[in-house]
Amino acid sequence: MANSTAYAINGEPSLAEAGCFHCQLPLPEKGTIQAAIKGQDHLFCCNGCRSVCEAIFQAGLEGFYKRTPENGVLAPPPELPEDIAIYDLDAVQEEYVHELGEHREIHLLVEGIHCAACVWLIEHTLKRVPGITRAAVNLSGKRLFVEWDNSRLQLSKILQQLGQIGYSAVPFDPEAAEGALQRQNRNLLYRMAFAGFAMMNLLWISIALYSGADKGEFREMFHWIGFAIATPTLFYSGLPFFKGAWRGLRNLHLDMDLPIAIGATITYLYSLYVTLSGTTMGDVYYDTVVNFIFVILVGRYLEAISKRQAVASTQRLLDLQPRVATVLRDGKEVIVPVRSVVPGETVLVKPGDKIAVDGVILEGQSSVDEAMLTGEFEPVTKVQGDHLSAGTINGHGMLKLRVEGVLKDTALGRIIRLVEEAQASKAPIQRVADRIVPWFVLATLGLATLTFMLWQDSGFELALMAATSVLIITCPCAFGLATPMSIAVASGLGARNGILVKNGAVLETLSSIDHFVFDKTGTLTEGRMSLSAIYTESACWAPAAKSEGGMPAEVKRVFEYIAAAEQYSEHPIAEAILDCASNCKPAVELKEAKGFINRPGFGIKAQVEGKWVLAGTSAWLDQHQVQRNEQFERQIQALDERGIGSLHCAIDGKEVAVIGIEDQVRADAPKLVAALKHDGIKLTLLTGDRQQTAETIAQRLGGMEVIAEVLPEDKDQTIADLQRQGGRVAMVGDGVNDAPALVRADVGISLGSGTDVSIASSDIVLMSNELAKVRLAAALSRRTLRTIRQNIAISVIYNIIMVPLAMSAMITPLVAAIAMPISSLLVIGNAARIRTLFK
Repeated sequence: MANSTAYAINGEPSLAEAGCFHCQLPLPEKGTIQAAIKGQDHLFCCNGCRSVCEAIFQAGLEGFYKRTPENGVLAPPPELPEDIAIYDLDAVQEEYVHELGEHREIHLLVEGIHCAACVWLIEHTLKRVPGITRAAVNLSGKRLFVEWDNSRLQLSKILQQLGQIGYSAVPFDPEAAEGALQRQNRNLLYRMAFAGFAMMNLLWISIALYSGADKGEFREMFHWIGFAIATPTLFYSGLPFFKGAWRGLRNLHLDMDLPIAIGATITYLYSLYVTLSGTTMGDVYYDTVVNFIFVILVGRYLEAISKRQAVASTQRLLDLQPRVATVLRDGKEVIVPVRSVVPGETVLVKPGDKIAVDGVILEGQSSVDEAMLTGEFEPVTKVQGDHLSAGTINGHGMLKLRVEGVLKDTALGRIIRLVEEAQASKAPIQRVADRIVPWFVLATLGLATLTFMLWQDSGFELALMAATSVLIITCPCAFGLATPMSIAVASGLGARNGILVKNGAVLETLSSIDHFVFDKTGTLTEGRMSLSAIYTESACWAPAAKSEGGMPAEVKRVFEYIAAAEQYSEHPIAEAILDCASNCKPAVELKEAKGFINRPGFGIKAQVEGKWVLAGTSAWLDQHQVQRNEQFERQIQALDERGIGSLHCAIDGKEVAVIGIEDQVRADAPKLVAALKHDGIKLTLLTGDRQQTAETIAQRLGGMEVIAEVLPEDKDQTIADLQRQGGRVAMVGDGVNDAPALVRADVGISLGSGTDVSIASSDIVLMSNELAKVRLAAALSRRTLRTIRQNIAISVIYNIIMVPLAMSAMITPLVAAIAMPISSLLVIGNAARIRTLFK
C-alpha cells in the first residue's frame, strides 16, 4: 500500500496526513487501522471509527460525510453501555416506556451527537430498520424519540444499531437530566467565581495605571501582571462563550456567543499587542475583558437559576410521587420500592401518608386531600369502591387499596408526561423567533464592523471599544427566550391548578378561539341521571311521590322488564333505572335477560322471559317497527317543556311506557355561560336530546345556540361544519363519548378524570369538574400569548435604544456587559408574572 504514504496529485496530503477518515482527528503514531472503503484505502484512528464508517457505507448513508461541517471533528465513537440486553426486560422498560404493548415509544439520551449531520444519520439509519415506525432527534437536548414494534424488534437492537453508526444511547431519565442541569449550573458558578476573583485583583492594577503608573517605569510590569491575570480568566471563565461560538459556526448557526467571543478576543489581542510591543501609544484593556466576562457570567447564572425555577414544575410533580409503598404480602406489611409494586396487589395507606399508587379502596374510609390533582383544597370523603390517585394525601383513616396503576401508569405519571411534552414543544410564534435569531446575530456583526469603520478616524482604541460595545450590547437572548419561558411557566402553572396543556401551540390556538361548543351530558350537566317519572297507558308513578302502596301494579310489571333489560348496560340512563329499581319500596327483583344488544346513541334490546324488550329513542323503536302509542305524546311534550329527556320503552313490538330521565344542570354552569358571553364568545350546546328538551336546558343555562338530536358518531362532523363557517372552535366534553369531536376541534378540552382516553383525544385536560377552569384555561392562553408579545417587544425596544448608544461610543464595553443580561432577566421576570393569574 505504497500510495498510502505518498502525496497525491495537485499537492493533496497523503492518507496519513489527512487524519482519521471518519472523525478527522490526528492519527496515532502506532496502531493506525487501514481499510478499503468502496475500493479506496483509508486510515482510521481506531477500530471503532473503522467499523462505524463501514456500517455507514454499507447502509448507503455515505451522504453523512457530505453533511458534516467542513474541518469538523466528530470524535471517535463512544462505548456502548454494558448489559444493554437488560433494557429488553419489561420490568426495566416500564420505568421509561409509557405503555408496554406491541407498539412502544421511548426517549433516549444519546452520546456522540455533534451537529445536524449526526441528526440526519441517526434518523435515516433508524428509519431503515424494520420495526421502527418513527425516529426524531432533538439536537440541543441530544435526545432521540423512537417509536417501534416490540414484537418485531428489541430495544437492545436499537441501541446496538446506534452503536454501529457511532452513538451510545441510554433511556432518558428526568431525574438524571435534573442532576445534569445542577452540574451545569455549578460549573457556571465556578467560572463566575474565578472571573470575580480575577476582576477584584485586576482592579488594583487598573487603579494604579489610571493613577499615573502608565507613564512611569512600572508601566510594563503592570501590563504583564494584567496579562497574567486576564489570560487564564479568558480561557477558563470565557470557555463557554468560545465553545458556543465554535459550535454555532460548525453547525452554520449563529448565536449570541459569537459576538461575545469576538469582542473579548479582539480586546484581549489588542492589549496583548500593546504589552508585547512595548509601545507607549496605546493602553491595555485587560480589566475590560475580565470585567465584562464576569458580568455576563453573572447574568447567565441568574438567567439559568430563573429558568430552572420556571421550568421546575416537572421535578416538583416528580417529588409528589412517593418512592416506597406498604404492601400486604403473605399477611405481612412489607415496605417496598414503588417500582416493585404490581397491579392487583394490596397496598396499606396509613393516616397522614401520601398515596403511592392509583387504586380502588377495598377496606376503610377516610378524607383525602386531592389538591395536587384537582386544585380543590377541601378534602374529599372516600369510601369502599372509590378510586384514589398517587400523590394525594390520606387523612385520618386507614385504607387498603387494590393497585391499578404505578409510576407512569398513574394519573400523576400522565400529568408529568404531559408537562414535559408541553415544555419541550414549540408554538408557531416561537418557530418564527428561532428563524430570526441567526439573522439578528449577523446584523450585530455587521453593525459592529460599521461602528469600527465610522470611528476609525478618531483613533483605533475608540473604534475598538465602540465596536466591542456593539458586539456585547446587542442581545437576541431575550428574543429567543420570549416564547419558551412563557410556555414553560404557563404549562407548569396550569398543571399545578389542574389544567393540563399538551403543547405550546395549544395555548396560542386557544387564545384565538371565538366559538365554544359544549357537550351537554356530564359537561354542563352533572351526568348523574335520575328517573323522574314512569308513564304507562293507564298509570304513572314518580319516585318523589309519597303515594301509599308504592309503585302501581301496571307500572311495576312494565318496569321489571325494562330494568331487567338495562342491567347489562353501562349508560348513565341504565344506572338511573337500576338505582330506582333497588331503592323503591318494595325493591324490584331483576329478571334474567338474554341476547342483550346495545346501539350507542339509539338504545338497547334484550329478551326477558321470552319477550323482546326495547328501550331508547323514538328512532330506535321505529327501526324495529314497533307499534307506537300516540297517547304518550302529551307526556313527552310536558317532559320536554321541563327540560327532562324521554326514554321510549316497548315489549314484544308494542310501545308500553315512557320514562322521564332528568340530569341536573351544574350549579356553576350558568356562571360560566354568562362569563363567556361577556367575553364575546359564541356558545353552542351539542346534544343527542330532542330539540325542545335541549332548548329548555339552554335557556336554563342563560341562553345559547342549540344543535340537538346528534348521534355520537356525528358530533365530529358537526364540529367540522362549524369550522367551515369560518369559526375557530373549541369543543368541551367528557373525553370519552366525545373523543372524535374533541380531536376534530381546533382545541379539545376534556373535563374530569384525566383518563388515557381524555389525554389521547384532548388538547387540554381539566383534572376536576369545575367549569370555571374552562374560562381559566382560556384566560391562561390569552395571558401567555400577551406575555410572549410583551417579551418580544421588550427585546426589540431594548435593542432600539441601546444599539445606537453603543454605536455612538456613549457606552463602554463594561456598561454594555451590565446592560446585556438585563433584557433577558426582564423577559424571565415578565414570564413569571403569568403566575399572578391564579392569585
